[in-house]
Amino acid sequence: MKHTIRRIAIWAAVPLLLLVLTACGAQSTEPSTSAANSTTTTAKTSQVVVALSTESEPTAGFNPIINWGSGEHMHEPLIQSTLITTDANLNFHNDLATDYSVSSDGLTWTFKIRDDVKFSDGKPLTAADVAFTINKIINTKEAETDLSMINGAEAPDKTTVVLTLNRPYNALLYELAVVGIVPEHAYTDDYGTTPQNTIGSGRYCLEQWDRGQQAIFTANPNYYGEKPSIERVVVLFMTEDAAAAAAGAGEVDVAFTTATLANNAPQGFEVMACKSVDSRGLALPAVPAGGKTPDGASIGNDVTAHVEIRRAINMGVDRQRFIDHVLNGYGTVAYSVGTGMPWYSEDMKVDYDPAAAQKILEEAGWSKGDDGIFTKDGQRASIDVIYSTTDSVRQAIATEFANQMKEIGIEVSLKGMSMDEAMTYGYSTPVVWGFGSNAPFEIESLYASTGSFNVADYANEMVDEYIAKALAQPTVEQSFDYWKKAQWDGKTGFAPRGDAPWVWICNVDHLFFVREGLHVAEQKPHPHGHGWSVLNNVDQWSWQ
Repeated sequence: MKHTIRRIAIWAAVPLLLLVLTACGAQSTEPSTSAANSTTTTAKTSQVVVALSTESEPTAGFNPIINWGSGEHMHEPLIQSTLITTDANLNFHNDLATDYSVSSDGLTWTFKIRDDVKFSDGKPLTAADVAFTINKIINTKEAETDLSMINGAEAPDKTTVVLTLNRPYNALLYELAVVGIVPEHAYTDDYGTTPQNTIGSGRYCLEQWDRGQQAIFTANPNYYGEKPSIERVVVLFMTEDAAAAAAGAGEVDVAFTTATLANNAPQGFEVMACKSVDSRGLALPAVPAGGKTPDGASIGNDVTAHVEIRRAINMGVDRQRFIDHVLNGYGTVAYSVGTGMPWYSEDMKVDYDPAAAQKILEEAGWSKGDDGIFTKDGQRASIDVIYSTTDSVRQAIATEFANQMKEIGIEVSLKGMSMDEAMTYGYSTPVVWGFGSNAPFEIESLYASTGSFNVADYANEMVDEYIAKALAQPTVEQSFDYWKKAQWDGKTGFAPRGDAPWVWICNVDHLFFVREGLHVAEQKPHPHGHGWSVLNNVDQWSWQ
């Protein structure tokens, strides 16, 4: 099958919602620009200053081999080119690739790439660089991008790349749309950490990176595409309170914010709400306590191991109350990761019914004590819930969740910590997680028995079979029914009426304060990660 990438839609029917360096990779000789001094933006300037969260700063640098652009927070890598890209309607378009073909068994993918691309150091980008990048990701332990479905990549000539897969995987283009291509000739272990060693072929070059403070990008004079209208992008890494204060002081043009602060936009700024598939939910460990991960973390929870507890939790959540009281209307109700996407099943929907939730527990042998909390065989229906101390919305979600669970007879104790620390408890304790991507493979990650983030330790042979069949279909569109069956096939699945290993609550809008006069180009639905996604098309922004 041969395909032209341009105009191939992932899903067409879904309602969706100042100085340019003369060469990239050279350290600026100008003094480091402070936030206050670098933000004297006025109409018709070619610079923007953007405040993103401290979690947005890539700890390993701007290196696609590790996690820049891909991994948990997917976005366009800006400094590097990708084989393909997507537009605001999530249609695939050419970037480096011109077309591709897939063998009848789905195990060999062949890409043709353009021959006029140069890296920022002036050297040509060839198919060998693409193969090098993919093989490097596969063989790098620290890589967060999951390319485990690829055995290897080869470049038989300068414009041809051949990928050999170990299993059919029709969602491959979703992954490749955010994998930045690095130069084989200039790649070192410290790639992406300084302007000198961050060679790319994308729209921008890294001018400066001050860890913990800011990163500055300038337009790449060697870029093969349309020249960016925004020639310089200054990104400041801030807490949400500091970002709001910077906007109030006129020191930034765009500042991320949250639902708890969005109703207090600074003078001269408007609130921009970007729709997302960024879901908030809690994994409910489906096995009893006692196991250990290979890293030594505890697995399992003696309360949530009871399926009736998990089902009752799902029925006892008033999701609209979260939208109204926690998100101030900046979000939508969610019943699954990917609610509303073509692979979403309406069987994931569960009505708020606290009386029915308590009946489920009573029928399973739980009885309510004098304090209103259910017990069974000496086991109290009491769980801990972890939230991030750096995310006011997750903390508010945890608090509201605890209040609602108390109403149905389940006790919740809240624990705040960093998300890094939460990772060590996530296989045994419910955490307010954030997930969501513009692709169905997140279902495999969360619900397959071998999933890369199966923190619920969930296993269902039929679900595994449906997921494998979904990925083996000739096209993504043909996979949708199998994804839906994994959720509920009439008898089994991970839906709330079935195994219910997760409780999903809401999709959060990604909110930003935007200076009046700045036109932010139309946004595609944001995946998980309230950060770099807003800059996917910063080259198309403009001052009016």
